[in-house]
Amino acid sequence: MFLIALTSSAELIYQFEDQQQEDRFYRLINETRCPKCTSGSIASSNAPVSRDLKQKIYELILAGTSDEEITNYISERFGASSSYKPAVKGMNYFLWFGPFIFLSLIILIFYFNKRV
Repeated sequence: MFLIALTSSAELIYQFEDQQQEDRFYRLINETRCPKCTSGSIASSNAPVSRDLKQKIYELILAGTSDEEITNYISERFGASSSYKPAVKGMNYFLWFGPFIFLSLIILIFYFNKRV
């Protein structure tokens, strides 16, 4: 009985055709946020939705799907916040360029206050 429980809780082993597919898989699961967890990736999560998503990514990689198509699938299914690398479009412009604008404003304020 204990052996059955131990076997069923074992981590899935993914078989890849080559090292490139395996590297892609682990990169993608590390870049994808867990839809259920607070801040972890699906690589570090054991939630059922994360296991299902890892399996789907595995199947898509074996089917020859590109990384862009896989990330688009995940984004459409779970939203734009499912990626640790947000796209440079829409409201994400603020995420990408906001810190630089803020820093520039701070530098300008200090510069003009020093001159006065």
